[in-house]
Amino acid sequence: MAWLEEQIVALTGGGSGLGRALVDTLVEEGARVVVLEHSKEKAAALGEAVDPDRVKVVTGDASCFVDNQAAVDLAVQTWGRLDSFIANAGIWDFGRRIDQMGPEDLEAGFDAIYRVNVKAPLLGVKAALEPLRESRGSVIVTLSNAALYPGGGGSLYVSSKHAGVGLVKQLAYELAPDVRVNAVAPAGMVSDLRGPAEMGLAKTSVTSFDMAGAVARSSALRRCPEAADYTGAFVLLASRRYGITTSGSVLDVANAKGLIGRVADDLLSDS
Repeated sequence: MAWLEEQIVALTGGGSGLGRALVDTLVEEGARVVVLEHSKEKAAALGEAVDPDRVKVVTGDASCFVDNQAAVDLAVQTWGRLDSFIANAGIWDFGRRIDQMGPEDLEAGFDAIYRVNVKAPLLGVKAALEPLRESRGSVIVTLSNAALYPGGGGSLYVSSKHAGVGLVKQLAYELAPDVRVNAVAPAGMVSDLRGPAEMGLAKTSVTSFDMAGAVARSSALRRCPEAADYTGAFVLLASRRYGITTSGSVLDVANAKGLIGRVADDLLSDS
């Protein structure tokens, strides 16, 4: 039997990268999935690529409560319940240092990054709370090794991911014993991760850099994982059989050596 047989999952940011890999893995493990995706193009492409009986796609903003509510409602209306909410949507600051930003850029960048990386998971949990309580389900937040170490981005991104750790621990405390709350902290990967428009990074993607080389150089395993390589940790935490004892935890799956080797600096030096 698959690990997530007949479980119902709502997922934000499922149109590319880790989110897209999660959609495939969740379905392979028996789940049915509703995806909330901000990009209309990515949402349309995902809708064409998946089985509509197992995956539904909603176009919307993960930092908007109403859009999160629409995804949750679709899951409940279609399949009768919700077992897991995965807050996966996120943006990166591409290692932008504080001395590289003017005061206006810093203010706008803070609002943009914290809106997606901190506010969005909080609103998603709020939208999913009652159906998760009914099912005694779980929340999983996608963090980063930057939630645990410096150097995986600039001060805005790293601090937002550290804030995510506090969010996970506090929500696990508040929602126990009904809802388990955990996080996964992967390292970098080759994906279409973007930055905020407010920092002039909306059209900048990690595919513009040697992400694979930078991650491999900072890894004890000397390789850059594929997005799909990180999805097993989410399956474990969502599983009602194998994840049932775990709440308030951050799974560090980054295979880094000590600190993370300043991946952001490495990338920018290669650009």
